[in-house]
Amino acid sequence: MASNSTWQGRFPYNEIITLLDVNRRYNLAESTAQDLTFGEILGMAGGASAISDLKIGYGSSAGLLRLRKEIASMSGVAPEDVLTTQGTSLGLFLLAFELCRPGDEVVLATPCFPLARDSLIGAGAAVRECHLTFDQGFKLTASAIEPLLNTRTKLVSIASPQNPSGVRTSVEDVKAILELMRKKAPGALLFVDETYRDASYGNEAPPPSVATLDEKIITGASVSKAHGAPGLRIGWLTVRDRALRDRLTIAKMNIVLSGSKLDETLAAIVLENREKILSARRGMLADGLAQVATWVDANRKHVEWVRPDGGALCCLRLNAKLFDAAGVARFWSALPKAELQIGDGTWFGENSSVFRLGFSYLPINVLPQALSALSGVLESAAGPK
Repeated sequence: MASNSTWQGRFPYNEIITLLDVNRRYNLAESTAQDLTFGEILGMAGGASAISDLKIGYGSSAGLLRLRKEIASMSGVAPEDVLTTQGTSLGLFLLAFELCRPGDEVVLATPCFPLARDSLIGAGAAVRECHLTFDQGFKLTASAIEPLLNTRTKLVSIASPQNPSGVRTSVEDVKAILELMRKKAPGALLFVDETYRDASYGNEAPPPSVATLDEKIITGASVSKAHGAPGLRIGWLTVRDRALRDRLTIAKMNIVLSGSKLDETLAAIVLENREKILSARRGMLADGLAQVATWVDANRKHVEWVRPDGGALCCLRLNAKLFDAAGVARFWSALPKAELQIGDGTWFGENSSVFRLGFSYLPINVLPQALSALSGVLESAAGPK
């Protein structure tokens, strides 16, 4: 793969692509829960006979109705308000590609999942970043968005919970952002990526979707993170504006025609059984988060963190007093030798002293070993005490 210095593609190059090719023993880079197996999904359906008669023909550009009904029930909207996509990122690309013309702008809250930024750039949108900081706990407020809004703004894109931090944006802040948009960017829509919304901890109920708050809100999500089925590549948008939904459906048809009927059927089975899946995973998420919290406390001379509100991920930062530029470099170069993977902050729009740590991809009994290995790397890479 070409390096950043020689890359000439329309979409920016990002090292996060290496996650698709490398899977070390202690993979703390992934932000998903453990993957479902095909057998588990078939078991939820009642066995292979439940889909043996499925005809593998063209699907609908809007998406399989069975799947859209499940998404609608989760989001509080009507099935006709749902458009399925090949992952949440395609949905954001479709929005940017269809809404933005030369001179139009998109306001994007960062740090963010790289594809959330790069799909906008690939679509030709002019991106204005609202950079949230570690020191302020990555909290997104309307006042942070306000200076970036103007009459050229066509889309505001945020995530709740955020990737890489796991920090949620409150309903009150979403409403305040909408109010500012009406005043300063009346032609803009608000996209809220809710991919991690269902990934709450223990007995905590996930917050309701913001899809029904206002017709200017478009939400996106997928079965990739909370539900453990990233390989299906099934995501969706909720779009209550019929005219825009029609435009997006035509755009999708021209790019991918339709989704796979098999994949969308399997995703529907996953969502039909979501409470069974999520209840078990919330317990694992709570256990993983508790282990990380204990580990951070034990390693507080080396790292600090922003405790997440949801998702299987969090952000940590190396202690600047112990990790100068050379120390940060030593830290990253030591990880492969320890069979460790973590997410580099530069992937998301931060610097390399910040990293994303996933705590639910590894089996819960392997997580302590991975964290212990990470402690060893920190100790060896740190500078003078």
